[in-house]
Amino acid sequence: MSMNVQPDLDFIKAMKEAGGDTLKQCYQCATCSVACPLSTDDNPFPRKQMIMAQWGMREQLSNDASIFLCHQCGDCTEMCPRGARPGDVLGAIRAYAYRSLGWPTALADLCSSAKNLPMLIGIPAIVIFVLWVISGGMHIPSAEHFAEAGYTQFFGHWDFRLLAKNVLFIDIIMLTAAGIAVTSVYKGLSKMWKNMESSLGKNDVAYRPSIPQFIKQFLWPAVVEIMQHTRFKECTVNVDRVKGHKPLLLAFIGLFIVTCYSLFTQDVLGIIWPSMHGPLSMLNPVKWLANVSAIAMIVGVGILWMNRAKMEAEGKAQNTFYDWFLIWMIMGVGVTGFAAELLRLVGIPSLGYVIYYLHLISVAMLFLYMPYTKFAHIVYRTFALAFERFRESSYIKNPLNQ
Repeated sequence: MSMNVQPDLDFIKAMKEAGGDTLKQCYQCATCSVACPLSTDDNPFPRKQMIMAQWGMREQLSNDASIFLCHQCGDCTEMCPRGARPGDVLGAIRAYAYRSLGWPTALADLCSSAKNLPMLIGIPAIVIFVLWVISGGMHIPSAEHFAEAGYTQFFGHWDFRLLAKNVLFIDIIMLTAAGIAVTSVYKGLSKMWKNMESSLGKNDVAYRPSIPQFIKQFLWPAVVEIMQHTRFKECTVNVDRVKGHKPLLLAFIGLFIVTCYSLFTQDVLGIIWPSMHGPLSMLNPVKWLANVSAIAMIVGVGILWMNRAKMEAEGKAQNTFYDWFLIWMIMGVGVTGFAAELLRLVGIPSLGYVIYYLHLISVAMLFLYMPYTKFAHIVYRTFALAFERFRESSYIKNPLNQ
């Protein structure tokens, strides 16, 4: 039986730019499938995906849940006799998938190339600067006022007790960025799930789980597996990556808790007690959590930075914007946040305000560009793990027919 394959040359080009430059060196020896724990008799992963990528079969790869299940442990790359680096190729496929799933398309395309870096930094930098000018708060406070208020009057101050002026402007920036990201992720996940279901050959599932059933049976176990780093621990070559990923994950959880606490105290409790609009006391346990999380973030991303640089120096990975952009953003958030706090403690408002401005830029970038960068795997991989359980469940496989 003949099969007509129409390769997508733009897809192949994008893959090479994202780290899949060794794709054509694969000659289908299946060594990678022997090394990979995801591989089965029915699904020789990643051998099948490698040839699909060589043929430019973009649609088929986009519908394949396995590309999101790959943790890029490096075992297949280490064993490949041709130096094809299947792990990097799968990473490049995911980069293309995040770009194609992203909304709006223009923003997703912008995050795909290093040549757009000035614009990626410039967009939030200009927006925040313009809002700073509009707010009327564009001034450097005295050392005494800085010690008392910190950065809580960066965008100025007014006597309207229902909402602090600084809180309003930060909400405008961060909630807008987060809103775009959440909308993009929702659209992307809907499309991804529909594509993965279509790959099962079932256009209609007779009985679907309710939302509580889905969360309990599929999504929550996937979250637990990610928290425990179960599959990272199965790696043999890049097993040290867990030393970077785990503190980084815990840091994000800690900072999420701190952010939620800050939102509640500033936007809700601040209406009743305006004093809540001030900076957190150094004795506040939430402040301790914030500082510990910031240190964990810097340490975690530092380990990943060194591991990535080492792999590139040894020729086991290619230097790509896709891999480094996320590392730069996270390091930027951690370093500027920690430096801003230190400058407040030592009382240097002029430099402190500059660093805080850079911190706002880096945080806005992390929120806004999340769906289109490597950071997106925290969402897409979680739902791919849930789908892996779903496709093996009785919702898809009727036990009476087995």
